Amino acid sequence: MLYLLSQHILDWAHGGEWESRLAFLRLFKYITVRSAGAAITSLVLCWWLGPGVIRWLKAQRFGQEYADKAQEAGVQHVVDKKGTPTMGGILIVLSLVLSTMLWAQWNAQVELTMLSVLVLAGLGFYDDYAKILKQSGGGTPPRVKLITQFALAIFVGIYLWNLPAKSELHLLGVKAVWHSNLVSTLMLPFYKYPLHIGAVAGVIIVALAIVGSSNAVNLTDGLDGLATGCTLIVGFVFLFFTYLAGNIKAAAYLQIPYVAGAGELTVFCAALLGAGLGFLWFNCHPAQVFMGDTGSLALGGAFGIVAVLIHQPFVLVIAGGVFVAEAVSVILQKGWFKFTRIRTGTGQRIFLMAPLHHHFQKKGWHESQVVMRFFILCLLCAVVALATLKLR
Repeated sequence: MLYLLSQHILDWAHGGEWESRLAFLRLFKYITVRSAGAAITSLVLCWWLGPGVIRWLKAQRFGQEYADKAQEAGVQHVVDKKGTPTMGGILIVLSLVLSTMLWAQWNAQVELTMLSVLVLAGLGFYDDYAKILKQSGGGTPPRVKLITQFALAIFVGIYLWNLPAKSELHLLGVKAVWHSNLVSTLMLPFYKYPLHIGAVAGVIIVALAIVGSSNAVNLTDGLDGLATGCTLIVGFVFLFFTYLAGNIKAAAYLQIPYVAGAGELTVFCAALLGAGLGFLWFNCHPAQVFMGDTGSLALGGAFGIVAVLIHQPFVLVIAGGVFVAEAVSVILQKGWFKFTRIRTGTGQRIFLMAPLHHHFQKKGWHESQVVMRFFILCLLCAVVALATLKLR
C-alpha cells in the first residue's frame, strides 16, 4: 500500500517543483527499507495492541481452565497456568497482516501466503474455542484439522502448478531458465543442481511442507516462549533466503534459484519477525498469554509455503530442526506404543513424555532450562541452514 502510494506521488511530482523535495519517497522501492518498516510496524502494533487484546481475551474468558499435559503427567516444578488467556495468535496474525498490507508490494506469492495464514489462523481459532468450551484440552478432532490443512495445501499446490512463473539458476556462468511453475522444480541442501520432479510430486511436497510445518510448530507450542522464540530464529533464516532468491545478482552469485517476485516475501518475513518479537514480550515466562493453535498453525503453515515458493522446502527441515524433532517424537511415541500394544498387549514408550520438551521436563529440567536449551539447538540448526548457501 505504501509502495503504491509513494509511486503515485512520485509520478504526480515528476517534472515539477516538488520532484526534488519528494525524492526521499524513492526509498520505498527498496525491499530492505520496506522490510525494516514492516518489522518495526508489526513490533509496535503488537506492543500497542497487546494489553488490550489480553484484557479482551480475559473478559471473554478465553482462558485455559484445564490442567496442561505436563501438570496431568505429574511433572515437578511446573507453574500452574490455569486462567492464562489463550488465542494470543490473534495478536500475531493481526500485526503480521496489517504490517504486510502496508509495506509489501502485493503479488501472487504474497497473497497466497497471506491466504494460508488467515485460513490456518481461523482453523486454530476454532480449535482453541472448542478446547475452551470443553475445558478438557480436547479441541477439534485431529481428523478434521488434517482434512482442512490438506485441503488448503492441495489448493495451494494446484494453484502454483497452474501459475506461470519464471525461475533462473546460474551455474558456472551458464544461465538455466525454466518457464514452468513453482512446484515442479526442487533444490536440495548441499546440492547445487535443480531437480525437476514433475507437477504431481511437486504438489505432494507442497502439501507435506505446509501440513507438516503447521503441525510441527503446533506441537512445539507447549512451554512459555518456546514456539515463539524458535519461530523467530527460523523466520530470520527465511528472511535471508527470500531476499537472496528475489535478488537476481545475489542468486546468481550463490547459485540458487532466482524467483521473480520472491523478494516481497522478505517483507512478509520481516513483519513476522516484528510480530513474533512483540508477542514474545507477553509470552515469555511466566506467560501472560498463549498463542494457542490460532498462532502456531498459522505460523507453521506460513513457513511451509514460503519455503515452497523459493524452491527450498528441505532447508525448512534443517532450519526448523527443533520443530521436526518435536513432531518426530510424537510420531515415534504413538507408533511404538500402538505397535508394542499389538505385539505384547501392553503399550510401551520411547520417551518419558511427548512432545520432546515434556520428556526433558519429566527428567527434571526446569521449564526455562528446556526453552533456553531448545533455543540454542534451534540457533545451531539455523546456522547449518544458512551454510547450505555456500557448502554445495
